Amino acid sequence: MSGPLAILACGGSLPVQLVKAYPNALRFSLKGIPHDLGDITQEHQIEKLGGLFAAMKDAGVHRVVFAGGLARPALNPAELDPVTLALVPRIMAAMQGGDDGLLRQVIEIFEEQGFAVIGVHELLPDLTATSDLQVGTPSDADLTDATRAWDILSALSPLDVGQGCVVAGGQCLGIETIQGTDALLGFVTGTPDTLRNGAKGVFVKAAKRGQDLRVDMPAIGPRTIQAVADAGLAGLVIETGRVMILERTATLDAVKKAGLFLTARTL
Repeated sequence: MSGPLAILACGGSLPVQLVKAYPNALRFSLKGIPHDLGDITQEHQIEKLGGLFAAMKDAGVHRVVFAGGLARPALNPAELDPVTLALVPRIMAAMQGGDDGLLRQVIEIFEEQGFAVIGVHELLPDLTATSDLQVGTPSDADLTDATRAWDILSALSPLDVGQGCVVAGGQCLGIETIQGTDALLGFVTGTPDTLRNGAKGVFVKAAKRGQDLRVDMPAIGPRTIQAVADAGLAGLVIETGRVMILERTATLDAVKKAGLFLTARTL
């Protein structure tokens, strides 16, 4: 599809990586949503999506990529434009479910406006974990815990809950919910050794089954590694091809420095 690429920038390093790879892409952001790009081409209120859509169309945009972390935004009813007002019932209904259901609705809305939604992993394929990823060596017990964590995530997938799980000695210490990875690992940090069955534990990160990865592909980065280390875990297992490694060099260096392991598996 021809026409310029539009980057809708949110928080974190991902939009920065995209801009470096696609310097001619048009940049958009939403007011009140933190980002690290500095000079943004255009900024729009989330309550005025009509203006955002019109600006993209005027610029000839046919493709848009969502990049970075985005918390569920609060809408000010007094600021809604007619386009957004008409979408509110759909958005509010979707917000009653999990993140994947909400993001599917967002994708559908943009597609109805004539935009093709592109996944970051399609534009930066080197970001995803490959099967040969191996830093450090997990023990057999670690891999058994990883399998248990994957079974838990698989069971929860139909409920649109969780991309991460921590298991130690066969015991589930926590599941990632809407609060995110940092909250999960912070909770695990406070778990006493007596509940870990003599094991350090493993953090598993994987996409939900059937999840649309164009907007919400799971990711890890240096901050994740630090949180895993702070939680006293042995390491991480991430899903091959379906989890991104942000700031790869810094992330892998952090794994080595912390004495953890990091491996990718087809789960």
